[in-house]
Parts: sequence; structure tokens; C-alpha cells
Amino acid sequence: MFFVNVTIARLIHDEIAMMKEHQPRSYLILSALLFFFFVTWSSSGSLLSIWLHQEVGLKPGDTGIIYAVLSVSALFAQICYGFIQDRLGLRKNLLWYITVLLILSGPAFLLFGYLLKQNILLGSIFGGIYIGLTFNGGIGVLESYTERVARQTHFEFGKARMWGSLGWAVATFFAGLLFNINPKLNFAVATCSGLVFFLLMVRLRIATDEPGKVAEESGGKVKLEDALRLLVLPRFWALVFFVVGTCIYSVYDQQFPVYFSSQFPTLQEGNAMYGYLNSFQVFLEAAGMFCAPWLVNRIGAKNGLIFAGMVMALRMVASGLVEGPVLISITKLLHGVELPVLLVSIFKYNSAHFDKRLSSTLYLVGFACTSSVIATVLSPLAGYSYEKYGFAESYLFMGALVFCTTFISIFLLRASKPATGSLLPQSSVV
Repeated sequence: MFFVNVTIARLIHDEIAMMKEHQPRSYLILSALLFFFFVTWSSSGSLLSIWLHQEVGLKPGDTGIIYAVLSVSALFAQICYGFIQDRLGLRKNLLWYITVLLILSGPAFLLFGYLLKQNILLGSIFGGIYIGLTFNGGIGVLESYTERVARQTHFEFGKARMWGSLGWAVATFFAGLLFNINPKLNFAVATCSGLVFFLLMVRLRIATDEPGKVAEESGGKVKLEDALRLLVLPRFWALVFFVVGTCIYSVYDQQFPVYFSSQFPTLQEGNAMYGYLNSFQVFLEAAGMFCAPWLVNRIGAKNGLIFAGMVMALRMVASGLVEGPVLISITKLLHGVELPVLLVSIFKYNSAHFDKRLSSTLYLVGFACTSSVIATVLSPLAGYSYEKYGFAESYLFMGALVFCTTFISIFLLRASKPATGSLLPQSSVV
């Protein structure tokens, strides 16, 4: 454990030094924005299922309904956000809207808890809509915006996204401790982080005449017909099918904290240990984000997607087979391998096989939106399954679904050349 922590610390130190010397200012600001977005999200939402279970007193089935409403609101947000951001290009209008929502995160969660105690349905609608619009929908906007800027200024998206993972890890490390003191402290941290996000947004300046901008937009301004044309492309639906399977990981993660904390003698100990585990996992994820571009550039985007899907299936199946907090923790840490490769691969795959002007639409509709649809359907079913059959049996079934869809996708997804080819736009200057 000590060796891993030292290695990660050295990695962070080297990356900061490299940022100062080589990377454009946009990389620095966007990395910081990702960091504080995830600090806000983690502070308010990383222990959401535990908060709903222990503080509000909801059953797994009721929690599943909340996540379903959340997914529906995220679904509509992602469809609208994707098209709007592609229309806006490098303008920050949509990001400013999300900034306001981040600042309001603390009061919003307090109101969410109050409404749930008064009326579960009313609280579920409010909380689901707010979380869906702010975090589940907002992260796609920030990630796709960062990827667009990365292509214009020639830095690797994965390295910027790494700082988002670090933000989640730092916040989660303290979230369990603060939760045991007073859950409201986490909501206060979320609002403060949102204010820092606002200050960074003020400093973000993206020129619209970077090299490559004219080439990217030579096809003209994005129209609704351009986005709708995706629906008739077989390769788009092949990608959607793959995402249908892999996005089950979000359903798996929803109530995993409840399952993990139940492995300990007291809930307080379980809450704190989950905070440590989640933090360590995301530190590994950050290291994975640093290495993922190198890996995906060599094996290709398609192979990267298949690799991520298989690791995901292994994680879920193993979670259902092993017992005890140590072995369950090991399976959880596989997330630090799968997610970086998945995110980097999905952007590179989209850039290789689709119109680059529709990068936000492709990511938010083809990936995030599909994830929301599946989560909407599966969240209540997963909640029911947890109550009737238990967590272990439910995880085995989820893992089997992911494996089947990933295996079929081997034959559906299109192969692309490694990064030495011209189709993969993200070239690192470091």
C-alpha cells in the first residue's frame, strides 16, 4: 500500500512539473475544472446510497426508484446538452449554467433530504432531476468540451481527465469521515468546491482560431439533421449496443456502498472504510488515466473498448463470488483499470469513425444517454433483486450480461488503426 501511494504521489509530482513546462494554459484550467467538478460530485454524491439508507431510512427498492428518476432526467439532459454543446463549439454558455447548479449543490441536497422525509415521490423527482441535470448530464458536457479543446491544442484528453479522478479520490477520502461526524459537512464542501469551479471558469479563455479549428468545422455549423443522421448509421447502433452492456457498471455501483459497509461490525466503520477504498480506487483510476492513452494508441480504440468491457464483466462476476471485505475490495479496485481505458477508447473510437463536429452529441447520446436509458430500466429491477435475491446473486447476473454484450461487440465494432494512423486526432506533445 505504501509503495503504491509513493508511486502515485511521484506520478502526480511529475505530471504537475510537466504541465508547467509543456502544456497549454487551456490544459491547466480544464484539468483544474475537472478536479473541482469531481470534488463537488464526490462530496455530495459518493455516499448517496449510504445517506439515503442510513439518514433518510429508505429501502433498496425505494433507492432504486430515485436512481431511475435520476437516469430519466440525465437522459433528457444528455440529449439536449450534446446537441447544444456541438452548436456552441468552444463557447462556455452551457458550462456557465452547470456552474450555477454546482454552487447550489449543498442547499439542493439538504432540500432533497427534507422532501424525501415528507413525500418519497416528490423528493425522488426533485433529487433525481437535480442530480441528473447537474452531475450525470453535466460531466458529459465538461468531458466532451475538454476533448474538443484537446484536439485543437494537441494534448491528451486522458491526462486532463486524470485530474477529475484525483478530485473524486481526494473528496471521497474525507467523505466517509465527515459523514460520520455530520453528513451536512459533505454538502458544505460541495458548495465551496462549486465556488472554486466558478473562479476557474472566469479564468478559462479558449481562442477560436487555434490550428485545426477551420479544418474541423469545414463541414459547416452543426444542424439538427446532422445529429439525426447518426440514427441511420449501422456503426452508431453497433456502438450503442456495446454501451448497453458496459453501462451496467453504473447500476452496479449505485448501491455497492451499502453492500460493502454491511461487511463490517458497525455501519460507522463501514462508512469510513468505504471512503478509504473508494479514494484508493480512484487514485488507481487517475494513474490509469495517465497510462490509458499510451495503451489505446497501441492496441486501437476497438480493442480498448473490448478490453474494458471484459474487465468490467470480471469485476461484477467476482463481486458475486467472493466474500469478506478484503476480497470484495480487490474486485472493486478493478474499476481503476476499466474506466480509464473505456473513456479514452470511446472518444478515440468516435473520432475515428464519425463526424468530429458531432463529438459532444456522440458522447452524450451514444454513450451517456444510452447509459441513462439502461439505468432507468435496471435501477428499480436491481433494487428489487437486491431485496429478493441479495447482492451477490444480482452481481453475477449483471456480470453475465456485460460479458455477453461485450463478446458480441467483438464482431460488431469497427477496427481502427493504432494512433500512428491519421484518424486518431489526439496527439501528445509530451
